[in-house]
This record gives sequence, structure tokens and C-alpha cells, in this order.
Amino acid sequence: MDQAEKLSVTVTPQMAQMIRDKVESGQYASASEVIRAGLRALQSEEEERADRLAWLKAQIRASLENPGPGHSNEEVFAELRARLQAKAAGGFNEAPQSSMEQPGEEQSR
Repeated sequence: MDQAEKLSVTVTPQMAQMIRDKVESGQYASASEVIRAGLRALQSEEEERADRLAWLKAQIRASLENPGPGHSNEEVFAELRARLQAKAAGGFNEAPQSSMEQPGEEQSR
């Protein structure tokens, strides 16, 4: 590990209890480990967000460079019909995976 720097942080009572619970369960050896894991998760989330943003910017750039339609009207309406049928069959509780989405990515709905 790199040179450690000691910091003092203030957390809510609920966060403090969560930290204690993680340590007491044996999942982590100390409160510091819990905080470090949380910071690593935050860093990973920010990197993933940056990757998604870069992908989106590339898609926009490609779209602007090629103004032709990316999907035909028939494809778009077929996708909408499929989504509506899937939602109706599932009681409108789950969003089906779109064939127009980037593989491995879920769109925000």
C-alpha cells in the first residue's frame, strides 16, 4: 500500500452503524478497510461513468458525421411494439433489454 495518511471523517449515525456492522460481521477487519472499500467503489463508479460518457460522445460524434438514420422507422416501431408487449406480459414491472442498446449497458429509464 502507498504511504497512508490519517484523516478524520464525520459520518451519520446510520453510516457509522453500517461500518460497525461490516466489521462485526467479519467482512472487513477495520473501519478503515470499510471506508477504503467505499472509496474504491466510488472511484470505479466514476471511471465507469467517464467511460459511458466517452462512449456517448463518440456515438454523438459519429451520428453528426453521418446524418443518415441509424435505425429505420420499421426497426424503431418494431422495438417499441416489442417493449410494450413485454411490459404488458410482465405487468409493466420490468423493462426489457433493447436490441438498440449498447451490449452490456442498460439505459436509464
